[in-house]
Amino acid sequence: MGVLAVTITSCGSEPDKRCADRTTRETLPSSACRSGGSGGGSYYYGGKSSNGKVEGGSFDKSAVDRGGFGCSGSGGG
Repeated sequence: MGVLAVTITSCGSEPDKRCADRTTRETLPSSACRSGGSGGGSYYYGGKSSNGKVEGGSFDKSAVDRGGFGCSGSGGG
């Protein structure tokens, strides 16, 4: 049952995102990306954070958008 729960929750979910500076790629507090926040940050999708910087993803969500583990376009049932 646990595997089924993981599949259902990850199917169609958004890619991981973290707040980062577009120029330096340094990770920032999430408040820097929120509407009305301190500003200066953008969401970085996918990839990972290493040594305080993001890498391996994109600031463009559609570039890393995915269906999730176990998902197929056929919609099985």
